[in-house]
Amino acid sequence: MRMFLLATAVATLSACETMEGGEDAAAGIAASLERFESAYNGGDAAAMAELYTVNGAVLPPDAARIDGREGIQAMWQSFMDAGVEDLDLETVELTSHGDAASEVGTFTLTAPDGQGGRVSLDGKYIVLWRQGEDGVWRLHRDIWNQNPAG
Repeated sequence: MRMFLLATAVATLSACETMEGGEDAAAGIAASLERFESAYNGGDAAAMAELYTVNGAVLPPDAARIDGREGIQAMWQSFMDAGVEDLDLETVELTSHGDAASEVGTFTLTAPDGQGGRVSLDGKYIVLWRQGEDGVWRLHRDIWNQNPAG
């Protein structure tokens, strides 16, 4: 009986592991991330904002929560206007649950150093994703912070 319970537990955990980042979610989110990164690096804050749900929100470090596409677009535009460039995103873990998913990832970018040069920065993020009726995966909640210098 004990062996049966152990085998059942292993089978259940294996099934859950397979569901993490299901293929459809992983492919859809990867496509949305590619569009997000391309839009940022192409200076298109409006295209970035369209990749958020209508009631999406960002929770930037050391700043107030920003709700809705209009505010999100303005925030990303301010980053671009400040000279923050070369955004690179990498998914570290992805877990999907039907039309919702959570992603943990890392980012790198470059920014002005305040002395006429540039500095590379890196950090981590968590995004809660929602798949729309159109099948597109969009950011619903987006939070990040920078790694300590060192």
